[in-house]
Amino acid sequence: MPYLFSYGTLQKEKVQLETFGRLLEGDEDTLTKYSLKMVEIKNPEVLRKSGEKFHPIIRYSGNDNDKIKGILFKVSTAEIAKADEYEVDDYKRIKVTFTSGKKGYIYVERNPKS
Repeated sequence: MPYLFSYGTLQKEKVQLETFGRLLEGDEDTLTKYSLKMVEIKNPEVLRKSGEKFHPIIRYSGNDNDKIKGILFKVSTAEIAKADEYEVDDYKRIKVTFTSGKKGYIYVERNPKS
């Protein structure tokens, strides 16, 4: 079963129920060498589900001091596809290793500007 890391709105119960049809189960984990910023969401469906105009987004920094705390959820392959639909075009999904040693997917900034 794949893992999906959430550091933002995918942790909200409403978003999980509307996106996956269930509440997700997972454990806290940390991602290193990534920094966090905010992105403005314009997709009306995502705005409706999250209730937030600005969502967190991460980008690779390479700095060992940069850490993102979140939840590493156990999901199905079909649920990964649903998460892809939820995330707007500013994000892309990649696979990484977390501080726990587990491997899973994260959504990062698609086109980072220096």
